[in-house]
Amino acid sequence: MSDDTNLLIVGGGISGAALLYTVAKFTDIDRATLIEKEREIGAVNTHHTNNSQTLHFGDIETNYTLEKAEAVKEGAELLAGYLEHVDPDREMHSKRNKMVLAVGEEEVAELEARYHDEGFGELFPKLEPIGREEIAELEPKVVEGRDPDTELLALSTPDGYVVDYGMVANSFVEAARAEAGVAVHLGTTVTGVDETDDGFHVETDDGEFATDAVVVAAGSHSLQFAQEMGYGGDMSLLPVAGSFFLADDLLNGKVYTLQMKKLPFAAVHGDADVHDASVTRFGPTAKLVPALERGELSTVGDFADVFGFTPSSFLSYGEILSDRILFPYVVRNLVYDLPAVGKRSFLPNVRKVVPSVELDDISRAKGYGGVRPQIVDTDNRALDMGEAKIEGDGILFNITPSPGASTALKNAMTDVRTVLDFLDAEDTFDEDAFRAATIDNFPRANDDDTTETGASAGDDDSDTAGDDTDTAGDDTVSAEADD
Repeated sequence: MSDDTNLLIVGGGISGAALLYTVAKFTDIDRATLIEKEREIGAVNTHHTNNSQTLHFGDIETNYTLEKAEAVKEGAELLAGYLEHVDPDREMHSKRNKMVLAVGEEEVAELEARYHDEGFGELFPKLEPIGREEIAELEPKVVEGRDPDTELLALSTPDGYVVDYGMVANSFVEAARAEAGVAVHLGTTVTGVDETDDGFHVETDDGEFATDAVVVAAGSHSLQFAQEMGYGGDMSLLPVAGSFFLADDLLNGKVYTLQMKKLPFAAVHGDADVHDASVTRFGPTAKLVPALERGELSTVGDFADVFGFTPSSFLSYGEILSDRILFPYVVRNLVYDLPAVGKRSFLPNVRKVVPSVELDDISRAKGYGGVRPQIVDTDNRALDMGEAKIEGDGILFNITPSPGASTALKNAMTDVRTVLDFLDAEDTFDEDAFRAATIDNFPRANDDDTTETGASAGDDDSDTAGDDTDTAGDDTVSAEADD
């Protein structure tokens, strides 16, 4: 097989799929091609078992600054608007109540300050502080069995979108395929990308492609591609595998706990599964793994490639992992995986959300969890919180840890502009049409059907208040994890 295209996208997870959709539907780029090594779209980190299923707005994520929350909010509203537009029957998502819970005097004071003094109440009009009685109405198990003298406060919102990002990625690709000039190749592995005088030559195990521009949206593997082409030499990766514990029907929606701001990983939370509200997931745990995909031994060598085994890599890892907050966190999360004591060690995290839970009520979720590529800045020997874009001459590499899935359409909008610059042609991006199909459909606080709060603002299919969950990031030829 040999093919020519204007844009070639490597990776069929949520990020690559969102870009293909945006290019195909809202630009006049003639030909766009997506290549995915798996035999289906969204099969790795984007798969609903491999992430926390959350659409992150920044409202209940207490490790977000106001500035970051503002940026994430727009991305989440783009995707939420898309879901409201194309998924009215809620096959790809559910919409339930969500809250962040403060337990004890110190946490209550912190959450009050966040809402009233730090601007989060103004940024999120649907977010409201609620006390013990209102918490109990929404989430009875959160209050049941808890010491009545313990102070409780929650920030609650009905915008708890619980998302099957794999299904969303597939919907993006199917919409794109309906347009002329779009090609999708599944079960096809990219073996090399070479620059040519007039673009790029891309080799795969199923033939060759000539393309004017390339976007690599392959999660952890994006850095591997970049370094093979001489980019990203000042970066390494800290791959973090997320896992979950399962319980029976304990929560109606998502309940977050307060986040330690220095940690780039999610605080433990409980939430009902997107497709089975009778299953409650608690997590994530976050275990460091020397691989770019969970359970794939072949990606251990890939991790070695991006680690680099240079003095700066070793020094960066040493400095990061010796941090007095991060090191105990890493050790605790290793313990959670031990067969005999892991569940018992994790139980206090569950009881902070649902105090009445007993040891036999929870079990380790088998086959759940992906790998999130946390970026390491080897020049500054520090974790780089958030996504990274490495831009070359006609080629873009996206590395998207959480909340990469939540901001997939916003990233796509940004990347389209970059691609148009690469092509240096007369192609245009119809941003008005893009917004009409996405964010313009997001229900605002002053809309008649969204002013309700509390239990009545739950999933359309029931009267209960429901769930949200964390990000799946880029999946493509790679993997990601949670919040």
